[in-house]
Amino acid sequence: MHVYIYDSYVNQKKYDKLLASIETRITDLGLNGKICRLGLMKNIVSLVDTELKRGAKTIVAVGNDSTVSQVINSMAGSSVPLGIIPMGKDNNLIAAGLGIGLEEEACDILSARRITKLNLGQANNLYFLAKAAITNKGTVVEIDKNYSIEIMGPGEINIINLNINNEPLPEKIKIDPQDGILELFIKTKDSKSFFKKITGQSVFPFKTLTILNESHPIILDNSIKVPAPAEISIAKQKLNVIVGKGRSF
Repeated sequence: MHVYIYDSYVNQKKYDKLLASIETRITDLGLNGKICRLGLMKNIVSLVDTELKRGAKTIVAVGNDSTVSQVINSMAGSSVPLGIIPMGKDNNLIAAGLGIGLEEEACDILSARRITKLNLGQANNLYFLAKAAITNKGTVVEIDKNYSIEIMGPGEINIINLNINNEPLPEKIKIDPQDGILELFIKTKDSKSFFKKITGQSVFPFKTLTILNESHPIILDNSIKVPAPAEISIAKQKLNVIVGKGRSF
């Protein structure tokens, strides 16, 4: 059975026609299932956990990056696949990176059921699929507890698992959320961008990376705030995700 997790914002009247067309397409494709609507009184973690225990075969996040991020943190390590139906053009970078188009096209991708097992990043006890980001200001990066990096110029530090922003990475650097590697990517305002190379390597497969900053949080998948210090690594848990042909990896 498919279980559709509707984010609370899609309950706005302006989405009524769009939801109706999606639900019609889902019915035409034989993908009917249970609809769960998020609200102030519903805890998404317990909701997803309950549906998994009841035998859900697919959990589908209907919403945006924030919806997807919450669902990922509710089902990390589960063998049940995650599907995504992005609602609206804003804040749906994760779906785009996975090759999932908007609304009805996403229903067709859900039907095709192209399942790929993806790595997750972990920051303390929370997970991210795409990236963890924090401002350069006041940030120190400790790598494997052996040495540290502090970027003095303004900009942003990114730890990337899935490239969702089409970052201008150096040639031959390919972000792959299946390779078990997180890329440390540092952007500054002084130069367009640069990739931090450690001991001449273009990709640095660190075991543990710690972010320290007394004033600014780390943002996971443009959604969840994690206070520093935070230890970041590839999670032991993985996630099966339904992807499209146009994915970025």
